Amino acid sequence: MTRSPAADACPHGTSPAQRLPARRPARRCALRARTLRALAALALLALAQGAVGCSLKGADNVNEITGKRQFVAKCGSCHILARAGTKGIVGPNLDEAFRQGLSEGEARSTVRGIVEEQIQIPNPEGAMPKNLVNAARRRDIAAYVSSVVARPGQDKGLLATAVQAPGAGKPAVEKAGKLQIPASPTGQLAYATAKALGKAGPVSVEMPNMSGVTHNIAFEAGEHGSSGPGPVLGSSKIISKGTATVSLALKPGAYTFFCEVPGHRQAGMYGTLSVK
Repeated sequence: MTRSPAADACPHGTSPAQRLPARRPARRCALRARTLRALAALALLALAQGAVGCSLKGADNVNEITGKRQFVAKCGSCHILARAGTKGIVGPNLDEAFRQGLSEGEARSTVRGIVEEQIQIPNPEGAMPKNLVNAARRRDIAAYVSSVVARPGQDKGLLATAVQAPGAGKPAVEKAGKLQIPASPTGQLAYATAKALGKAGPVSVEMPNMSGVTHNIAFEAGEHGSSGPGPVLGSSKIISKGTATVSLALKPGAYTFFCEVPGHRQAGMYGTLSVK
């Protein structure tokens, strides 16, 4: 008897042995699905690692922890970025510069590209220097800035401790008529400590500055914070590298030490010296 084409097309028209190969693609599909699920899980793990600042694998090998440190050291003295704790006023406030665009749907990848391009090719009429960092560090900075700019709150996880808070060091203590109050080596607009202790009498105050950012140290009587009535009792020269010194004759009481470079004191570069 002649078989119809319909019978050839129907699996019920074949023997169990003939139908067996048809199950193999199903097993292969199941295996492929399990493999895809495993790859998806690995991708999610990579994203989670990237969220806390770990290096991302592959062509886009960036590290946001390094990016934050480099931004604070190289860019923070000129730009405000709330998450990084920087308060420079020479250049644009980055949070405000990108806030509207992001609120209107601009992709953070676009922000990243803009930041990287601005570092690579700075405005010749601006204050940003050429060759600020190498290509790898430029990508790190751009990745960090684009991920946190205009975001409320604070950095979490490893990013939260990537840079020490301004002025968070132990109090500087006068010894044998000498007092050392370093500028923050990270490039922050701050001293390494916001507190110092001394004794009445003549004192020589040293301000080591290894940051590359111009600073000095000056003193006035009383506690005045980010602004004071003066007069200035004494001040060192302004330097970007090395150690600046100022000599003072102190009486018991409280004094404010601060940086006289425009905008630095207002950004938080000050502290209190208590004299007994």
